[in-house]
Amino acid sequence: MSHETFPTNRPAVVTCGLPYATGDLHIGHLRGYVGADVFTRALRTLGQQTAYVCGTDMHGTPVAVQALQQGVEPEELALGRHEQYEETFPRFNIEFDNYGHTHDETNTELTKEIVQTLEDEGYIYEDEVLVAWDPEEEQPLPDRFVRGTCPYCGAEARGDECDEGCQRHLEPGEIEDPYSAFTGNPAEYRERTHKFFRLSDLQSYLQSFIDRLEGTSNARNQPREWIEGELLDWCITRDMEWGIDYPDTDPDANSEEDLVLYVWVDAPIEYIASTKQYTERVGSDVYDWKDPWKQDGEIIHIIGRDIIQHHTVFWPAMLHVAEYNEPRAIVAHGFMSLDGDAFSTSRNRAIWAHEYLDEGFDPDLLRYYLTTVGGIQDDIDFAWERFQQRVNGELVGNVGNFVYRSLLFAYRNYEGTPDVSVSDEVREQIEDAIETFRTSINEYSIRNATQAAVDVASFGNEYIQRNEPWKLTDEDPERAAQVIRDCVQLVKAIAVLIEPTAPATAARLYSQLNEDGSVHNTTLDDALEAPAARFDEPTELFEKIEDDRIEALNERLDERIEHEEMTETPTDDGSETDDDVDLEPLSEERIGFEEFQALDLRVGRIQSAEPIEGADKLVKLAVDIGLETRQVVAGLRQLHDVDDLPGTRVVLVANLEKAELFGVESNGMVLAAGEEADLLTTHGDAPLGTKIT
Repeated sequence: MSHETFPTNRPAVVTCGLPYATGDLHIGHLRGYVGADVFTRALRTLGQQTAYVCGTDMHGTPVAVQALQQGVEPEELALGRHEQYEETFPRFNIEFDNYGHTHDETNTELTKEIVQTLEDEGYIYEDEVLVAWDPEEEQPLPDRFVRGTCPYCGAEARGDECDEGCQRHLEPGEIEDPYSAFTGNPAEYRERTHKFFRLSDLQSYLQSFIDRLEGTSNARNQPREWIEGELLDWCITRDMEWGIDYPDTDPDANSEEDLVLYVWVDAPIEYIASTKQYTERVGSDVYDWKDPWKQDGEIIHIIGRDIIQHHTVFWPAMLHVAEYNEPRAIVAHGFMSLDGDAFSTSRNRAIWAHEYLDEGFDPDLLRYYLTTVGGIQDDIDFAWERFQQRVNGELVGNVGNFVYRSLLFAYRNYEGTPDVSVSDEVREQIEDAIETFRTSINEYSIRNATQAAVDVASFGNEYIQRNEPWKLTDEDPERAAQVIRDCVQLVKAIAVLIEPTAPATAARLYSQLNEDGSVHNTTLDDALEAPAARFDEPTELFEKIEDDRIEALNERLDERIEHEEMTETPTDDGSETDDDVDLEPLSEERIGFEEFQALDLRVGRIQSAEPIEGADKLVKLAVDIGLETRQVVAGLRQLHDVDDLPGTRVVLVANLEKAELFGVESNGMVLAAGEEADLLTTHGDAPLGTKIT
């Protein structure tokens, strides 16, 4: 692993979080897989040798529960999902060099080998733990078979994680008032012998690792509470049958009987196994899996932010003891919502992957939306209207418009590329775009890399409009030829730069340019190579999405959600609803419109956040409001995870008088609702600095 600027002369491997074999894919799931695919293609465009690998996560309690409910074996259920995912990903132009699964022989043997090394190095020990047990069924209840109360925040939780509350990892036996998630029977605790990984012995290593780690700030900051606090050892076995058996280290002992490895042991090892399978298929002379994992290659993980701890604490600790390389970078993407509300598979509130494809939409349109609607670590929202706006405005109206008008004019007047050299102005514009692309990928920003191509199109539209070649063909034919030569060069640069995000579109464009070879094999230098002398009449790259189509899609989604809500069984779980909230009475005092207009409310985004020493509630924020970045003090510390605040869109009162709190100047106020400090944001994607009226 290095920290050299990409491209390096060391082979890289890019991975993304494994899809879990429990349900259909929706477009929220696709964000990570598309993002990793875009990043892989972008690295190759830089000239970096890169493999993109993944696999289906087959093990764990949810798979076992679903299989039991459906009356099938867990392996049969998981393999069915695996085949479904294998068929779906390529339809979104997501191209893995290898796609395996955690139950195959390669991962099973490699997992046992690594765990054996942990044992041999003295990092595994046995201890008695309290395990939930269903006394009526006379069987143990693995983590996710158990529901109960989180001992830290009091929320409803599952056995291994407070999934409804503080999101904290829970060890076996920590959950309070446990009951069986499957039978509903009250559970009791019984002592069982389990295997533990001495994570606490690796605290110094992990602290140094997190300081070296590249990627997104949330991946570096979120695990620090664990790594810098009391780091507990990790229970790596579970009482169940579905999974990889703990290695039989002592044939005469019975301590491993009925124990399988925790899913988070074997799941990340699939990254190595899948890379190894790729080498076995293509040969080590083409790509050697040992280069990134054992020698000095580059490892980049692209994951959801809900699994940061697993990848920044458990995973590097295992790699370190087993003498594998640590990741160079971890890029943790934000969550995705649907029209301002969370995806809900139980309420059928989702845009399913197959549904998008069945609508006949080009996969590149969704890839573009997922890549550009927000930064990689931002939470983003999908709505059919916003999807339409971005497609029609940025792809149809900007990129497609420039490409089509340029190539059509070139074809009709010159039957291809005019025989003149590209101008200095346009060459410099393309060189700037290339540098932006290169810098963005080294900063792990696929959004900004994609924007480099869009900006070339914006410049091209301005350039052709400014020079009006349709007037110059008679008045100044030499100048007309120069302008169109420049435009064709800009089109070729767009094809090269947009390929990672819109590979099928780039391939069509490269074909229209009559270029030799594949656009998928181009590098940044090709953006400045002279275009082909002759090409045929072009066709338009993108099709406008009409309003009536969006209306129909929204109606269908609303009907589906309404149907699910009408058919679901209401439960009285004691949870608080909006009707239960004790609301503050409305003020009887009114203000005039002029007083309201005096408030300068601006759309902003939190760039950084840090606690203020000595203040329990206060946090210092840097808020980008487009025109400038403001320092603001806000009372959010006890109500929000400070590490999660960067990237959050907010509304800022920009003309509030400056104040000083705990010796820190505050230049503005972020707006929040209620005692929980629910941060106000914008429903759409208004540019930073937009005034709210």
